[in-house]
Amino acid sequence: MKRISLMIAVLFLLSWTAGAQTFTLSSKDLGGQGTKKQEFNGFGCDGENVSPELSWTNAPSGTKSFAVTVYDPDAPTGSGFWHWLVFNIPVSEQKLVTGAGSLDGKLLPAGAIQSITDYGIKGFGGPCPPLNHGPHRYLFTVYALKTDKLAVNADTNAAVVGFNLWANTIEKASVMMYYERKK
Repeated sequence: MKRISLMIAVLFLLSWTAGAQTFTLSSKDLGGQGTKKQEFNGFGCDGENVSPELSWTNAPSGTKSFAVTVYDPDAPTGSGFWHWLVFNIPVSEQKLVTGAGSLDGKLLPAGAIQSITDYGIKGFGGPCPPLNHGPHRYLFTVYALKTDKLAVNADTNAAVVGFNLWANTIEKASVMMYYERKK
């Protein structure tokens, strides 16, 4: 009898998890390889510096807000490079439109805040790897957060924002873009 009860419990759990939806991030603008449209304008790069459209689905239960980051783990800094940090995105929002990362923030959802990137700007800073350094990975991540507002502001540096994200994340989803500059 115990064995049958255990088997039923296991089957129930398996069927329940099979029906669970996966938190997913996608983009109509990213095709795996970055373009001049996303490339930063500065630091020796002459791109358009336009943030891509990002959309997410199946946020986990308990989500109260979202945050989005872009991070290059291949930057020759010893600690990577933060290209974008936006947080306090209302739970009612499921996307950021193309260009939402502009410095004026006019296309961001109401209440969303952009903080300082490693470029020293408050907004999207596209890829600009060193010439001939090889392909760099750019990790676009959306975080489902258990708080409606992080205890940080637009002047908070990336490390402190990252710590607050870690402390408040329920689940996260990512997509990768690659970019390389050759002479």
